Amino acid sequence: MRYSSILKQNNILSIISFTIFSISCMVLKSRPCSSTAPSSLETLQVDGRFSFVQNEFAAKDFGNQFHFLPSAVLYPKSVSDIATTIRHVWQVGPGSELTIAARGVGHSIKGQAQAPQGIVINMKSMNGQGMRVHTGKFPYVDVSAGELWIDILQECLKFGLAPKSWTDYLHLTVGGTLSNAGISGQAFRHGPQISNVDQLEVVTGKGEVVICSEEQNADLFHGVLGGLGQFGIITRAKISLEPAPKMVKWIRVLYSDFDTFARDQELVISAENTFDYVEGLVLVNKTGLIHNWRSSFNPQDPVKASRFISDQRTLFCLELTKNFNPENADEIDQEIETLLSELNYITSTLFMSEVPYIEFLDRVHSAEIKLRSKGLWDLPHPWLNLLVPKSKIHKFAEVVFGNILRDTNNGPVLVYPMNKYRWNNKTSVVLPEEDIFYMVAFLPHAIPSSMQNDGLHYILSLNKRILDFCKTAQLGVKQYLPYYTTQEAWREHFGPQWEVFVRRKSAYDPLAILAPGQRIFHKAISTL
Repeated sequence: MRYSSILKQNNILSIISFTIFSISCMVLKSRPCSSTAPSSLETLQVDGRFSFVQNEFAAKDFGNQFHFLPSAVLYPKSVSDIATTIRHVWQVGPGSELTIAARGVGHSIKGQAQAPQGIVINMKSMNGQGMRVHTGKFPYVDVSAGELWIDILQECLKFGLAPKSWTDYLHLTVGGTLSNAGISGQAFRHGPQISNVDQLEVVTGKGEVVICSEEQNADLFHGVLGGLGQFGIITRAKISLEPAPKMVKWIRVLYSDFDTFARDQELVISAENTFDYVEGLVLVNKTGLIHNWRSSFNPQDPVKASRFISDQRTLFCLELTKNFNPENADEIDQEIETLLSELNYITSTLFMSEVPYIEFLDRVHSAEIKLRSKGLWDLPHPWLNLLVPKSKIHKFAEVVFGNILRDTNNGPVLVYPMNKYRWNNKTSVVLPEEDIFYMVAFLPHAIPSSMQNDGLHYILSLNKRILDFCKTAQLGVKQYLPYYTTQEAWREHFGPQWEVFVRRKSAYDPLAILAPGQRIFHKAISTL
């Protein structure tokens, strides 16, 4: 009886919490909160500082589609600054419209790190607070959540170590990627970045500083990993490390048939002895393709490669790497030859490069420099990231790559598989219900004023066509870096995980103060 009574009470609390979260923000009858927000913060004692003017940067992100100006930006010098600020908003209660968003480098796509008329916490201002590399049997690095992954890599390499799992772009903060998942071509064997965290320090929506791990405060630990910032702000993390290689064999091969391409990818990720990184690229309406690859890529057979003509076919590029140290170069070459012999790519399109480990991992930064020089980096980026079940990827490819997608000249389209067993099912990330699923990432840039197929309106409509097809065909697709405008859509996204998500919100951020830009919950404002 006692258990059923407690369960009944919990259900009632969940209903109450859900009702509170569903209430749209209402303005106080006395006066608008936006006019009182700065004055209430000016007297708050922090080691850092608040800025109330010239905060336009906090109203912009990489997506460059949503622009919401905050009332203030906090530049914290300590974790206590973050806790003090959140606790202040928590104690004011529903009598304030203030919300809080943590911002790293603003690489979000649709305003997720913005706080309309609220407070944005500039997490990068906490850099330099000590990055401690611990060697030994189970090495790890203890870092501030505002540190960039590229800086972590450079520091760890001094000890011959490196994190196991990455994102394709390393100039992102630890807190930002861990709040989503953090994936790249290593995820098939190491899992996402959130599967390689030993411990976190988190400030909850009540202003409480909590140390959490698998053994300590595990519910919060699992909740914030992939939790989209809804349950707390990650302020420190202990990241698992492994011995770092010095060099990388970087390989590219082409396919003209998607089924063969997918079969080879799945073969690679399921083999015990295999490559260290696996990603794929969809290439539509490309000409002179292999001649446009970096000059450092050398064809295995230059004569045959020079005769290859893409002929504007849809092609699929399989990108692979094998890590090694110079003293093992000959052994690795033999191993790569054996692994490649099991694949069915177009033989004339085998290209290989040999680069330092850090150069490979930081490869996108080189592209960033070129795009910045052309003025393309700050354009809108209407990206769409989907997780597609293995059983549906062929139907998805047939319709999307074969019909909806007309070219890939405005940005890359990635497609590569991952193993679900490498992911911790206790975290907040939502995955397809199959053992193997594919990341399909459409990563274009858009010209705002263009009415052609490089225009923002066209690309957004293309994204909608893809999403509509997935829903109509019931492919069981889930969005990665999800974006929805209604709570009903969020409920559908989370599915059976929704109740746990709501319970965690009620426990750790009951006033819905945190991460308003995700648009999952709305802070309830008192009208009394």
